Amino acid sequence: MYGLLEMYAQRSNLIIGFHGCDEAVRDELINSPQYIRKSEKPYDWLGHGIYFWANNYERALEWATEKTSRHPINKPAVVGAVLELKYCFDLLDSRFINTLKAYYELMVESYKSLGKEIPKNKDLPNDLNKDKIIRELDCTVIEFMHQSILSTVIEDENIKGFSEYKIFDSVRGVFTEGSAIYPGAGIFDKSHIQICIRNPNCIKGLFYPRKEVDFSPKKLYAELKKKIQ
Repeated sequence: MYGLLEMYAQRSNLIIGFHGCDEAVRDELINSPQYIRKSEKPYDWLGHGIYFWANNYERALEWATEKTSRHPINKPAVVGAVLELKYCFDLLDSRFINTLKAYYELMVESYKSLGKEIPKNKDLPNDLNKDKIIRELDCTVIEFMHQSILSTVIEDENIKGFSEYKIFDSVRGVFTEGSAIYPGAGIFDKSHIQICIRNPNCIKGLFYPRKEVDFSPKKLYAELKKKIQ
């Protein structure tokens, strides 16, 4: 199975991510960055970890705002993060898509031998777009893959003292979600790139997002005139 360390699976550049949450959670993350709690819900889209919207402040805030009716979010807020994906299971890359498909087939065989029912992705009752928001199948397959690789690494290290395999630091996926932005469009209003951080060391720093300031030539010229008057 895929899992051998390849230099092209490394994502070494820094990127910006945004996490939608309650204002109190945002402040806690900023003030105590060592205590980051990962999500382990059975329907997490990319498996268990710490979730960020890639370069998408507005979508993170929208998500937090939408969750005020169903989650303990009193005041929607967003925390920014500087991320390094490192060894990334990247579902924008066809190699990893094929890998996940192979692990799904292995999981099906395992579940059948144990007499277990295969989970399914489900729609929320009020989801008119039928986006399969409850991703229990996808989460289970991704976690099955991670656990299989981890078991191989541990077994190799116990027997040989090393392993050619490596556990993944992060998972990235692109999702088409929401309504078409105009009739017949292939572009949807909630489409996004989502990042799941498994290794907390991928998070290089957390910050309060700031608003852009005026840096136009007119503004700079006006400030210069004030200084020389």
